[in-house]
Amino acid sequence: METLSQHVTDTLRDWVLHGRFKPGQRIEEIPTALAMGVSRTPVRAALAALANEGLIDHQPKRGYLVREFELQTIVAAYEVRAVLEGLACRTAAQRGLDAGHAQTLRDCLATGDRILGKGSLLPEDHEPYQKMNVDLHNILLAASSNPWLSRFAEQAHNIPYASDRIVLWDVEHAVIFRSHGDHHRIVDAVLERDGARAEQLMREHVYYAGIIFKKNFERLLKSTTESPAPIDL
Repeated sequence: METLSQHVTDTLRDWVLHGRFKPGQRIEEIPTALAMGVSRTPVRAALAALANEGLIDHQPKRGYLVREFELQTIVAAYEVRAVLEGLACRTAAQRGLDAGHAQTLRDCLATGDRILGKGSLLPEDHEPYQKMNVDLHNILLAASSNPWLSRFAEQAHNIPYASDRIVLWDVEHAVIFRSHGDHHRIVDAVLERDGARAEQLMREHVYYAGIIFKKNFERLLKSTTESPAPIDL
């Protein structure tokens, strides 16, 4: 069962990854605790945990600041994700999936199909699709039975904007539809125990996600320079 400390840590991590806390912004214990309706103790523990993950920096007399990441750093994280998750798919395919993992993956595919079957990206579908995406990727990592793959992949996921926790929901329906098509092809290859194909498909899937992110990020940066109005990244 999730503890309060874990819940606060997960929530703060999600806020950083989604840009609620901006790069360079100071995170203060008391306002954050009030916003979350908790005491300072779990917030303090959560901030320490996120600092260990590298998402925030602790600076003497200034407290915790959200780290700033350059575009190339984020793109590099996608490249690492592609290799690690590709290897996880190869390993999972070679080992074979147990019935529980196989069914969970099929359920994830069905959830994505149901959401995208509406033909448009509805705001209320963002969170459930995002959860499906995270579950699918995590199951494939877990099915590799290699704890180092999961550990190193988690570090890459904790680079803001490079995580599978982030789904750019303001792109075209066709972009998300293609990405979910990748999910089908990857799962099929793993279930068929075709390790080489599973690895290549996952590497292409993550690489493509990196391309979409890079284009979107550059578009936002261009909009920022052309307009005095701030852009929420």
